[in-house]
Amino acid sequence: MLCLRRICLFTLRLYQVRTLSSDLLLSQINSCTHEDEVFSLVGRNKARLSEKHVVNALNMLWQLQKKRPLLLRTSNYVRSHSQFLTLCILAENKVEHMEDEAVVDTLYSILRLDVEDHDSLAEVLVTEAWKRLERQVLHYCALRKLLSLPALSKFALCLYKQRRHFSPIIGKIAHIVDTKLDSIQDIRILSVFMISISDVISQSFRDRLLHKAGQLLEEKEAHFNYARRVLQFLPNVKLRYHPLLEKCNKIFLKSATCLDVHNINLIFGVHKQLGFDSAEFRLIAKQILAETVDDCYDPETFAKLFFTLGPMAEFKVRERLLVTAVSMAEEFSSHQVLMILKTMQKMKCRKPDLLKKITSILHKHLDNYHVLQLVKLTQYLVVLGCHDLELFAKLKMLLFSFLKSSVIPADIAAIIRVLAMLPSFHVEEITINKAGAVLPQCRLHHLNCIATALVKWNHYDQLHWQNSSELCVKLLQKLNDCGYQRLQKANNLNLLLEELAHVNGEWFEEVIGEEAMAVCQRLLDQITWANVSPLSFFLMKTNQRCPSLLDRIASVTVEDIDKIHPFETYFILSLFSTLNYDPPANEEFFERCIQHLTSNLSCFETHHLVLLGHVLAVAGYFPPVLITRIFDVSFLSKLDAQLEVLPNTLKQRVCSRLMKLNRAVCLECPEFHIPWFHEHYCQRVFCNSSSRINPLRQHVHRMLTEILGGSHYTRVSVLTPYYYEIDFECALDENKKPLSCMDYMEGTRLRHDIKDEGRKALPPGAQRIALEFLNSKAFSKYSHHLKGEPAMKKRHLEMLGYRVVQIPHFEWNSMGMSTKGEQLEYLRRHLYGIQ
Repeated sequence: MLCLRRICLFTLRLYQVRTLSSDLLLSQINSCTHEDEVFSLVGRNKARLSEKHVVNALNMLWQLQKKRPLLLRTSNYVRSHSQFLTLCILAENKVEHMEDEAVVDTLYSILRLDVEDHDSLAEVLVTEAWKRLERQVLHYCALRKLLSLPALSKFALCLYKQRRHFSPIIGKIAHIVDTKLDSIQDIRILSVFMISISDVISQSFRDRLLHKAGQLLEEKEAHFNYARRVLQFLPNVKLRYHPLLEKCNKIFLKSATCLDVHNINLIFGVHKQLGFDSAEFRLIAKQILAETVDDCYDPETFAKLFFTLGPMAEFKVRERLLVTAVSMAEEFSSHQVLMILKTMQKMKCRKPDLLKKITSILHKHLDNYHVLQLVKLTQYLVVLGCHDLELFAKLKMLLFSFLKSSVIPADIAAIIRVLAMLPSFHVEEITINKAGAVLPQCRLHHLNCIATALVKWNHYDQLHWQNSSELCVKLLQKLNDCGYQRLQKANNLNLLLEELAHVNGEWFEEVIGEEAMAVCQRLLDQITWANVSPLSFFLMKTNQRCPSLLDRIASVTVEDIDKIHPFETYFILSLFSTLNYDPPANEEFFERCIQHLTSNLSCFETHHLVLLGHVLAVAGYFPPVLITRIFDVSFLSKLDAQLEVLPNTLKQRVCSRLMKLNRAVCLECPEFHIPWFHEHYCQRVFCNSSSRINPLRQHVHRMLTEILGGSHYTRVSVLTPYYYEIDFECALDENKKPLSCMDYMEGTRLRHDIKDEGRKALPPGAQRIALEFLNSKAFSKYSHHLKGEPAMKKRHLEMLGYRVVQIPHFEWNSMGMSTKGEQLEYLRRHLYGIQ
């Protein structure tokens, strides 16, 4: 009995000593301040390490890295250390004894330390977590609780980082999130779930996630990282959801001082994917990035800085970026070289020394690129005017090799498209045969790429084998048939619009445009508030005036106006304004839309308000709240600042629209007392423009001279007050006799402002005539209906005192106007108002 008691006491003391020792070791691991301390403890205590020690040691290694700036992290050193391998082996052996959340924490730690996805420990941990989750979901085992939501979100993120986007376990996690969504009150956890399960969710679940994210972002002060994840979710589900975009953007603006090059680069990239642009964020980002130019020494950070700042940088900053790029070129990775070239294309920068340096180092990177990267690389080099023939020869060889081996229609179409861009490319018959083989599997965008290449090769005689032209024509016919068949099989309007959004160019306009419109009419009943915006965008692109579709869009918009985001309402109004189309309930349609827009002006960027004002002005609407806001000094100052960071094309468009809106308000709404302040802008634009005296104008001027009795009775290419340009101007007195230009004009041709300097009053009863030739751009396609801009021009010219004679191209070029006599008679009748 006494012996047994001694044994029990000894065992108890031994257990207490071991527990105390173990707790001390755990405390020591958690107190480490350097990875070498962790490795030293592991090396001295290998035999005593429990699963808890291993888990904490691996977690501590990641925490130590996490505290350091990105450039000072030493993950390579950690992974290559012998004691790290020891920890991994121990973790693999002890995984079954780990707590559920410890399994997830360990997986997360090693992935953040950049352990390969296929590493044996990573595989074992994923398998173990998967087994436990399945047991819990299926049996709700009484001995184990379900993983907590934070742990489950961490596991989901690990799977996402391993690119297991469509893994069955992701589906199980999505199911758990679906059932527990109402209980999630932490935007950090929700944002992780959103990006992790985005590939396996239904549309209704997607909408619930968006609604929940919107609520949580509004209720609590969110960290910019959580907003960034929510933002990344949108392109994953191919949705531009404006309410969430705006909420995320507000968080980024508030957190601007916390953003670095990497975060700004990521945000810009997602904005680009979604077609969203915030000039206010661009302005702040530009300032932050400009301050980092001189402190950017590593290639990865610099490539991102160059990509983001380059296109909007001022001249001095731009030059510093280019000089740094040249000096750092040798250090760029293959991906970073692509980023630099893409940015140069966006900047329209052909700096010879940088391009030469980049092309010289590209030779060693070519084998690192996959097929679509090679396609992009080739495109950038062609657009930038690269003349390295050896490089192009290597690219041709690699692209042709990929073409022969590829079976993916998208890849084949992309290769064929870019091969057509290459200088002096001689097309081999295998290229045509490969194209023909994949046509039935191609989407419309891919068919468009192949059609463009075939037409170019045939036109420039680059097909050099026997019967090549005949084969090319047959292939084009087959391609057209495939396009028609794909359209005719379409039975879902949303999917059709998604596909049509990426199709542009002559093949679309000339071959399948009408058929695409017919299919949209067939799917008329599928038009809802959710797709009126993309449908409006498509109809704007086609430039076709289809009353049945337009009327349906108008009725759906009026019925569900509160469900449609104001920015999407702007697209809808743009369609009706541009095509100059009045739906049946025209007044109600425009009034409801304008009310919806003016109640939500805060949703719009400064430059978007200018574009909106112009769209409404073309349609003849001038909401006072919008007009007074735009023509406010503080608004215009803010616009000036933001214009500096907009892409050049958009900047020019906004400036032009502001001028046209200013002109429209001055002419149609003098009660607003808005001054005309675009005199110098207009003079600069017209002075920089090329000569506009074309052969048609010369021909017509000679005929007008013959009709009126002398060249001094007609003026050609005239600038009116407010800088409208008209083809011809003349004046007739009350007896229909022509007046000499010298009798009613004085001063120089380019001095026309609101005081009408340069114009004399006409005699009583006389009339000033503006003769305008209208080409096809003034009309909707397949229609004789005048579009919005030319209609507004006519309205304004009449306000300026002209009788406007518009001569459509379809009348002037008709068979009935084939002789000079018929043309003279036509002009005479229109000049003198003869019926």
